[in-house]
Amino acid sequence: MGASGSKARGLWPFASAAGGGGPEAAGAEQALVRPRSRAVPPFVFTRRGSMFYDEDGDLAHEFYEETIVTKNGQKRAKLRRVHKNLIPQGIVKLDPPRIHVDFPVILYEV
Repeated sequence: MGASGSKARGLWPFASAAGGGGPEAAGAEQALVRPRSRAVPPFVFTRRGSMFYDEDGDLAHEFYEETIVTKNGQKRAKLRRVHKNLIPQGIVKLDPPRIHVDFPVILYEV
């Protein structure tokens, strides 16, 4: 469920600039990492919302409407999922911030 990592190829934003090793290690690091002028924080502060607004302004993951079906002279109510006229929720602020999926850290509890 959700994002499994960054979509950019060959980009590792959390790599350290001061890495040990010889010139071959530096060449390998340059192949994977683009130089950046500023450090990237390990936290995610926003995410894309997974809910939708309908015409009435209600917010939900899914919307259904009740339809009456007549079968063999009997009226029966059915729920039909609504796909039209839904507006995505947009960007949602996370409180508290989350750790980025690609950040190389091991969470340890004693």
